[in-house]
Amino acid sequence: MKRSLSSFILLIFCGLFLVSCSSPQVSQYANEKPALDLSEYFSGTIDAYGIFTDRNGEVKKRFTVLIKASWTVVDGKKVGTLDESFDYSDGTKQKRIWTLTEQSPGKFVGRADDVVGNAQGDLAGNALNWTYTLALPVDGTIYHVQFNDWMYLVTPKVMLNKAKMSKFGIDLGEVTLSFYKR
Repeated sequence: MKRSLSSFILLIFCGLFLVSCSSPQVSQYANEKPALDLSEYFSGTIDAYGIFTDRNGEVKKRFTVLIKASWTVVDGKKVGTLDESFDYSDGTKQKRIWTLTEQSPGKFVGRADDVVGNAQGDLAGNALNWTYTLALPVDGTIYHVQFNDWMYLVTPKVMLNKAKMSKFGIDLGEVTLSFYKR
């Protein structure tokens, strides 16, 4: 019994250690250049080109996004609006309007109609990590899926985005985007 308990505790410790080591932290990008200023990059018109791949890596959807972005200051905080118009390769269209609020340097909260609760954003150097739950419509049913969304500023005009989708911790696929600021 004592040996089983020791083995069980060791197994839990190893599992927690592996989980804590498995994800990058936004702070590790703090010295990367060019530095991302969210209100500077997402200002004006941005074009994005993306794909959704399933867990096997097969491309299931291709899409483009036209983003009209602007910022104001409300109660001393930067507040951005990202008006996104999606055009999918199957002919469908979608609209999403994000409201982003800077809570403190490098910390953001995002809201959109199809986001459950708030998106949490952490920024350092050239990287931004968003985590959120999206109400995703599939064949007439709404599924709440989790996103772990990473954005990396490559040049002052180009940003790359890789978002992992999961449900109950099970990988569903990835969204990959490239942004180009006009």
